[in-house]
Amino acid sequence: MEINEYLKYREDLLVDAQDEDGFISESRFLDLVLPSLSDAKLIDSEDYTDCYLYLKQDNIKVNGYKINESEERLQIFIVNEESIDLGNTGENILISQKSYYDSIFAKVLKFVRKAIKRQLDSEIQDAHPIKPLINFIASPTLGLAQIDVIELFLVSATATVEKRGEEPTPKMLDFEDEEIPVVFYDREKNSCKKDIHVFKRLIDLNFLYNVLISQGNREVLEVDFERLFQKGINTIKAADEENFESYLCVLPASVLAELYKRYSTRMLEKNVRSFLQFKGVNQGIRDTIRKNPEHFIAYNNGLTITAIGAEIEELHERTVIKSLKDFQIVNGGQTTATIYFSQKDGLDISKVRVMAKINVAKNANEEDLNELIGNISRYSNAQSKVSNADLRSRNQQLIRLKSISESTLTPSGKKWFFERFKGEFNTLLRKDPKGKTKINNLYPKERRFTKEELAKYYMSWGQSPYLVKKGGDKIFRTFIEELSPEKAKEPNVNRDFYEHVIARLILFKELEKIYGAGKNAMGQLRSAVVPYAISVLYIATTGSKSVNDFDLFKIWQAEKLDDKLKMLMTELMQLVNELIKKYSLSEDYGEYSKRKELWDSIALSQEIKQFITSSQFLEVTKTYSISQEDLKKRLLKNVKVKEIDFGNLYDNVKIFSRGADYYKKLLMLLFDRLSASQKNKVDRLIYCINQKVDIDEEHCEFERELMHKIRVENPDLFDSIQFTENEVYMKGADSIVKLYNSCVENGLNLTSEFEKRREISKARGLTKYSVFDDIAKGLLQGKSPSIKQIYYTSN
Repeated sequence: MEINEYLKYREDLLVDAQDEDGFISESRFLDLVLPSLSDAKLIDSEDYTDCYLYLKQDNIKVNGYKINESEERLQIFIVNEESIDLGNTGENILISQKSYYDSIFAKVLKFVRKAIKRQLDSEIQDAHPIKPLINFIASPTLGLAQIDVIELFLVSATATVEKRGEEPTPKMLDFEDEEIPVVFYDREKNSCKKDIHVFKRLIDLNFLYNVLISQGNREVLEVDFERLFQKGINTIKAADEENFESYLCVLPASVLAELYKRYSTRMLEKNVRSFLQFKGVNQGIRDTIRKNPEHFIAYNNGLTITAIGAEIEELHERTVIKSLKDFQIVNGGQTTATIYFSQKDGLDISKVRVMAKINVAKNANEEDLNELIGNISRYSNAQSKVSNADLRSRNQQLIRLKSISESTLTPSGKKWFFERFKGEFNTLLRKDPKGKTKINNLYPKERRFTKEELAKYYMSWGQSPYLVKKGGDKIFRTFIEELSPEKAKEPNVNRDFYEHVIARLILFKELEKIYGAGKNAMGQLRSAVVPYAISVLYIATTGSKSVNDFDLFKIWQAEKLDDKLKMLMTELMQLVNELIKKYSLSEDYGEYSKRKELWDSIALSQEIKQFITSSQFLEVTKTYSISQEDLKKRLLKNVKVKEIDFGNLYDNVKIFSRGADYYKKLLMLLFDRLSASQKNKVDRLIYCINQKVDIDEEHCEFERELMHKIRVENPDLFDSIQFTENEVYMKGADSIVKLYNSCVENGLNLTSEFEKRREISKARGLTKYSVFDDIAKGLLQGKSPSIKQIYYTSN
């Protein structure tokens, strides 16, 4: 069953990876997959340098690379080109032999070894995008000194299976770590030796599907102390409560340094990781390591660690933790990083010990578990600068945005799909196997965006393109904090806000399209040039001291950029492309564009000053200009309109559209697996559908959780239920909301407009035509229509 789900997911992935001509390039597939690695916290962000290299004679291949934020880890990607061939199906993509993957890993490993030995210098031209990486790796004062770990990621649209048995079953393969001895020079120009550790990681359908159904949660990190250190951790049990156990221990600094080398910031809880700066060290901690290492345990506050499971052994009245499941450092991340980087810089950490409190959660469901770990993190960091921003998909502002996205139609009558949590759109497809084409037509990939993309597009309209280029947790945190009620001037998350977000999104995507990709691209710096160009537009208009702003609402209304703005931004991107190369202090332009100093140099450059004061720039931006006074009037007018939340209405519409029979069949198929309470809730859904009674938020949430549970545990059930979606509810709801939005946007009299709709419906023979008067009265009071009223508008 799982294998079939992998293959179905592969089909969806390859469809999304196709360009306008139906071609699937390796770079497009890698772009599609990297957000899953970011979700699992295997990489800091989905940003990478595309540098395709294939040397057939040398059996060498590389697709891309990135350097992690703390700059001690080089991550290189290679795509299995055979696996993304639409012609390869069935047995061709069910891989059981480890040797199949080893042969592909060998191609990128050979690249690393030859680059270190400078054996590629003469083979690769200076203009090739991989040349900076080759130079970096081979440099005894840069790459060899800086990098301690090289991670090789093999991205393959294959399912890794065990074929011994009646049917193939998923299996996980482990690949041997390797060490490459190198010679480098330290800061004092002394010759030093070390081993660079090489870790290999397979990113196959097994991995990608598991990230999907986990709704984008981090990959569970299991730390096996016995395997890594040949012994467990001696502890004292300090507490044994209903939902957690606490243990106290003393950890040698060498253990923490080795864990950081192996797992880097994956060990750190999301709230902590996204907030702290890990490049460099904490000077106070470093001074203690250098001057008083034996006093470290007395001076330092220690670590707080959480886990959801532990292998514990009682040995001669000692409590030994052999392994921890879902290991997370929720307090002490700076301590751990500083210990690692201090050792890296040559300080002796052999006498350093660190106190640690290990909290192991137990007897809790997933939601309670997340809340418990979140609270441990929050209170552990109560005296530090780590904020309480809610980075989960359950964040109330994200829920609000989701609700607005479902009830807001574009001026041309279309909708955008906001994927609030990982796999939401794929689950929508999976629930309705026969409706895939219709759903894809309703929400084509160019009108879908994730919460991480939302953060990138929103933050692009500002003066931090280097942060947008970085992506990952930090830009998402910045975005969430912008929306936080704790912020003095937090934006009101309403329809205006949503329209401006979509306008920023359209601007960003249009510029990406203009810049191009592959052989026809403007250059090789699209992920830097696009946010930099948008920031130049911002500082010259809305971000300047001018009395006028750039009117993003015009982009929302047109749903595109006009030809003159396209031409202007094309020229601006061409200029920015050259300026990044001119002002970069590194030949690796992609990596250097993540630095604030590059943006400062470009923003203040004479070239940009000349461009934004040119007659062409001023003429084009004038057509998008709006005075701050007029903008305030528009926003004030909209604020006076009572904001209506149509979220629960659309939740109802989705359930009612499937019909009572759908849930009756579901209840029958799941009867032995549901509790009495769950059966009662399904019965309630059936009753509401039959009686056309609104379903409350509690039962809508139950339905969502039930669907996700089926998606994870029994997705084949979706294939067993034949149903035809009743489009009456969605068409009725969209029609009412569109009319309401038109009244709001154009200042029309809502009562009069709904009376007109009533008369048209009456002329067409609608028996319940007075329902339009009832809906109008409710809307004026800030109430969303009932599901029965929606039904009556169409029957």
